[in-house]
Formats: sequence, structure tokens, C-alpha cells
Amino acid sequence: MIRKTSYTKGIFAEYLACVFLFVRGYQILSIRYKTKLGEIDIIARKSKSIHFVEVKLRQNADKAKLAITSKNKQRVINAAKLFLQRNKKYANFALSFDAIAVTLPLKVAFIKNAWSE
Repeated sequence: MIRKTSYTKGIFAEYLACVFLFVRGYQILSIRYKTKLGEIDIIARKSKSIHFVEVKLRQNADKAKLAITSKNKQRVINAAKLFLQRNKKYANFALSFDAIAVTLPLKVAFIKNAWSE
């Protein structure tokens, strides 16, 4: 039997989150977008809005929400600013900092506008 590490479980949760977003009409722009300032799990576009999504795998949605710390949020915000500087074509798009909580057995909760800049 293959033992799943936290890392592989996290990758699996991000994959599920991407499928969830794609099925709902989002275009996935980047997965695990890494910068010197921080990392964004998923960057997605829907219409004229860009969504910076933090994915958490936990026992329940409440624990997943609590797992997104203020430090974590600031890293995503900083990385998002860098993404926008590098991708000027999205300058006039609405921005949303969202969260996706993946809980077992395979439930996905989408929290739009989980926090603001």
C-alpha cells in the first residue's frame, strides 16, 4: 500500500479544486504559482475577474477556513500583486481572494471573497 504524505494529499486537493472550478466555467491560469513573496495554489479566470485561490484539505470546512492564517493571506496578496505586475492584460479585471476547502470523503466547499486585500 502506498502511504500518502501531506504533500501528495495537498496536490490531490488542489487537483480536485481545479476540476471543481473548471466544471463551473473557470479557466485555470496557474497552479502552484510560486514567487519570492509567496505562493498561490490556483489562479483562475472567469469572465472579467481573476480569482486567487487558497486550497486547504482538512477534516471539515471550518477547520480549513481557520487554517488560512493572516500571514498566509498576506503571502497570497503579495504574490497576487506580483502576478498582476507580470500580467498587465489583467489590470482592469476584478480581483477575488477565495478559498476552497476539501474535506473527506471528497466534499468541496468554495468560499468566494474569503478575504480582501
